[in-house]
Amino acid sequence: MKVTGPRVRGRVAGLAAALALAAGGTAAAAVGTATQVTASATHTAPYNAALAMKARASLVQYLSKNKGWNLPVPGGGPHGVSPSTVNAGAGSKGAGTAASFNWSGYADSTTTAGAFTKVSGSWVEPATFCSSEQRLTAFWVGLDGFSNSTVEQDGTLAYCFEGAPYYYSWWEMYPGDSVTVGSTVRPGDLISASVVRNGTSYTLSLTDHDTPSNSFSTVQTCPAATCTDESAEWIAERPAFSIGITPLSTFTPWTVFNGSQTANGVKGTIRSGPGSTALVIIDATETYQLDNVSGLRFGGTSFNANWLNSY
Repeated sequence: MKVTGPRVRGRVAGLAAALALAAGGTAAAAVGTATQVTASATHTAPYNAALAMKARASLVQYLSKNKGWNLPVPGGGPHGVSPSTVNAGAGSKGAGTAASFNWSGYADSTTTAGAFTKVSGSWVEPATFCSSEQRLTAFWVGLDGFSNSTVEQDGTLAYCFEGAPYYYSWWEMYPGDSVTVGSTVRPGDLISASVVRNGTSYTLSLTDHDTPSNSFSTVQTCPAATCTDESAEWIAERPAFSIGITPLSTFTPWTVFNGSQTANGVKGTIRSGPGSTALVIIDATETYQLDNVSGLRFGGTSFNANWLNSY
């Protein structure tokens, strides 16, 4: 989506803007496992097929809104922060830190076209806490988007509908529409995602190690003049629409591990990639952070994104 180690149950703990669910996309037959999370307890609600269908229809409508406003970082005003500018107020993370209205995580970037050929990472799907408000949060890995207008990406998405979260797997070749594949992702599922480029061909793959029906691998194409492969990202996002940005869903910490990228033919970690930059989401007034992103750990392959606020 564009704008702009230890185990849970023995595992490591842990759309492009305005995703539009493509009508022709592959989707699992069952739609959504609703897991309602409150401040005092977390429980899985009895599966309600009618409500799940209603949630999916709502999500399709919601995400079909115009994708005209897709800014990776604040800009256009006197206080705008560009991707290459360190936002000292966000604090040092061991890399440059930039503020964004709807991206958080890490990006590696260069000005060399065609530099990146692969990005990958794993996470345990966070639990989403819902109020009655409709909210969206997406977790993904991708190429491009940090300093240009395309993103080749895949990951998971949590949608709050009528007080309960519904979880999906998806991929997107932004500015094209996103395609949902699985609708039975659950909190605690171990997810591995990657985007691999070979010339103008992109293989977008995701594996849900606990619920295989959410897994996929698809091959897409993009001309080299359009998809310039100048960055790689590991991102938690609140999608943006022409009418505004969705509230950031309350989620348990998102922990990326085994994060890697290949640039200029050399495989490396998030930290060893060119232009490693931490990103934090800030509010519309550019006064405070909506989440916090940790420094890189485990040799530069892992970090946490922690929710702080929704607006």
